[in-house]
Amino acid sequence: MTAVVHGNATGLTGVRVAEVPAPRPGPGEVVVALRAAGLNHRDLFLVDARGAGDAPVVLGSDGAGVVAAAGPGVDVAPGTEVVVNPSLDWDEPGDVPEVPAILGVPTDGTFAEYVVVPAKNVAPKPAHLGWDEAAALPLAALTAYRALFTRGGLRAGEHVLLPGIGSGVATFALAMAKAAGATVSVTSRSPEKCRRALELGADRAIGSAEDWREALGKPVDLVIDSVGSATFGRCLSVLRPGGRLVSLGATTGPDVTLSLREMFFRQISLLGTSMGSAREFGQMLALVAEHRIRPVVHRTFPLDQGPRALAELEAGDQFGKLVLTVPPTPATR
Repeated sequence: MTAVVHGNATGLTGVRVAEVPAPRPGPGEVVVALRAAGLNHRDLFLVDARGAGDAPVVLGSDGAGVVAAAGPGVDVAPGTEVVVNPSLDWDEPGDVPEVPAILGVPTDGTFAEYVVVPAKNVAPKPAHLGWDEAAALPLAALTAYRALFTRGGLRAGEHVLLPGIGSGVATFALAMAKAAGATVSVTSRSPEKCRRALELGADRAIGSAEDWREALGKPVDLVIDSVGSATFGRCLSVLRPGGRLVSLGATTGPDVTLSLREMFFRQISLLGTSMGSAREFGQMLALVAEHRIRPVVHRTFPLDQGPRALAELEAGDQFGKLVLTVPPTPATR
């Protein structure tokens, strides 16, 4: 089968399109004939971390497609249209693993014609979504859902701030928070990304260089932050007393300076999150289906242009998700 693999070099220079053996299902597993696969910044972090001596592996965590084969003990019928849950071996929200296991490196992932996964890691595709939209969901939408609701405790009528709008997680968080009845403010260095966010329903979009407290107009109940050190202090400053900050990434660096007095006098809650459980994946899909949420897909690429798509992801100019499309195989047309 055709796949996008990484090996024998560090970074994007080690990414190539190759022919590799198609997987077969074992007990409790299914093989999914993929129709589309979503890109994530995790893919870039992994190729930068792998060494020149590491064996080739199929990249990718997100995918959607058709069940092509099932192993012993599986009750998912071939032909079922599914979305792949990339969060492995995490069933309940409270059973937080030390480090979440994610499909794709060290296991073979979704940038391929086929992928094998545990049967419990596939769920029916929301009927209103196309293949590219469904493949854009898994990692980013699951992360956004847990950040907003499980960890952030979002309630209708609250004011949410999303710094750095444009990422997959932030665009999902915008759609989900609006569906839950929240007021949503966003920030970006890009006027174009601010404009797009307003089109998608944001109540307020402000420039990263502006005075956030003045531009926001009112304190914030909940911040969902993936930016990290560059904005951490300002995120704290705009929270109301008793507000919550959920951190799920650190694209500008992990180290911050924190005033403990500010935190305890103002009774701020600092919360971390990463990925999510199988139960939350199902809840996320239910929310997407109920409110007919459509992922923002910035651009699609055919599978054999996977290296080019990863290079575009690294450039960081996209608003929403980049997705690889996979032609149907003869058995699944």
